[in-house]
Amino acid sequence: MSPRRNRRRPEDARRSPVAMSFFGLEGREEWPDGEWIVRTIAPANAVKTYRCPGCDHEIAPGVGHVVAWPAEPDGAEDRRHWHTPCWRSRLHRRPRIQRSRNGPRY
Repeated sequence: MSPRRNRRRPEDARRSPVAMSFFGLEGREEWPDGEWIVRTIAPANAVKTYRCPGCDHEIAPGVGHVVAWPAEPDGAEDRRHWHTPCWRSRLHRRPRIQRSRNGPRY
């Protein structure tokens, strides 16, 4: 069996000390696209279905995920629920182009 590979967090993300909230762990992260407040939701606390803005798939109840919003005074209105891998790789994704069913692929 091959040895396990540990995945490291991107070096451009810095996380401040974590605070405990009722729903999960919460902290501030600095990324190239700004400063974010990030809350980790445990699978036991995930009771609703959400749509991930990174991959546009549903986050089913019982699946742990991340809630993130800008660290601005009125940023809580822009809260979004993300799959954890989608949140970590959002800066490396290409924009998704929505095509119609009969549209050309090129």
